[in-house]
Amino acid sequence: MTFENTLEFAQKLDTQDQLNKYQNEFIFPKVNGKKVIYFTGNSLGLQPKRTKSYVDEVMNDWANLAVEGHFYSEKPWWDYHERFANPLSKIVGALPSEVTVMNTLTVNLHLLMVSFYRPTKTRYKIICEEKAFPSDQYMFQSQVHFRGYKPEDAIVEIKRREGEHNIRLEDVLAKIEEVGDELALVLIGGVNYYTGQVFDMKTITEAGHKTGAKVGWDMAHAAGNIKLELHDWNVDFAAWCSYKYMNSGPGNASGCFIHEKHHNNSELPRFAGWWGHNKERRFKMEPTFDPIHGADGWQISNLPVLSLAPYLASVEMFDEIGMDALITKRDTITSYLEFILHEIDKEVDRTFEIITPSNPAERASQLSVLLHGEGRSLFDYLMENGVITDWREPNVIRLAPVPLYCSFEDIYNFGQILKAGIQG
Repeated sequence: MTFENTLEFAQKLDTQDQLNKYQNEFIFPKVNGKKVIYFTGNSLGLQPKRTKSYVDEVMNDWANLAVEGHFYSEKPWWDYHERFANPLSKIVGALPSEVTVMNTLTVNLHLLMVSFYRPTKTRYKIICEEKAFPSDQYMFQSQVHFRGYKPEDAIVEIKRREGEHNIRLEDVLAKIEEVGDELALVLIGGVNYYTGQVFDMKTITEAGHKTGAKVGWDMAHAAGNIKLELHDWNVDFAAWCSYKYMNSGPGNASGCFIHEKHHNNSELPRFAGWWGHNKERRFKMEPTFDPIHGADGWQISNLPVLSLAPYLASVEMFDEIGMDALITKRDTITSYLEFILHEIDKEVDRTFEIITPSNPAERASQLSVLLHGEGRSLFDYLMENGVITDWREPNVIRLAPVPLYCSFEDIYNFGQILKAGIQG
């Protein structure tokens, strides 16, 4: 497609957009009395309008039924989480039995590492990417300390080459082969939070398994954003938060994937709890843990239904739309944003450097832009003029044109605001 930097062209793209109507499904903050241009769905998605009714339903059931809501509400709390299995499995490319919801992201990664990071005297190293999200870095450090190793010995970071912003696939594969028989676990963010780089999860998973290691993925910026085939890729485990691209609300519940090949492995350790016990026998209060078959067997505690309600509202919207339609728009609107940035770059006396890969196969709903010659004041100008975006030191803004609620007109208007901020 040949793009144009005009309002008329952007509006034409919106009229052709099959997902354009979904903007009306969301609540937008306002700045100076106008609806904002919202580019931070990679941090916290907007609130869907339908969310309130899902939460109100739980509140009303609690008021009217009290404890009986566990069994007699329209969506009984007892099995509320089971409603996620089918829609979530489609979002992440899994079998329904391979996904569940529980806890929050880093908690779940810690719990999954109990099962899948099983170091020995000779095989104890973890491979991760350089500049992983800090929570992952802290998790790795504390996990290896807990197991009796030193982080500098057990954690192997794959680094970017000098002068490059992204990690090359061949360097990932080379490092996996180099660590070889000492490698216990590969655990990388499927989409790097800083640059927006999408990793080749299928190829990396195959390489990790070839050495005898387990392979897991932090899907915080991937779930609801990119096409995933976790089952077919033979991924051992994965976890993701729901409040970014899946719009479930601040700090909300996490999703988990455990491949079915591990479901019958009674030797696999896990931290157990009552809610993961055999559902039919749970209230017999038996002294010995008998896990539910499937990912639900990794649950520990009674689930927070009030937190799950907004998440259910969102996954049902995803189920209506389908990932293929989302990704089609995602690719077009991200490319249009890239085009607009390059056009504005020609019109001003500053230089933008997009550090997200230009190859559409290696990026999703995010462009990270290095603003040469600009500082925090430009970010502040954008925020004050209704563009909600994200600042990362030293001078990077992250722009996430989420296809569910961003329009092509938003992209054009952003370009005009950006130009005015630089020229002003």
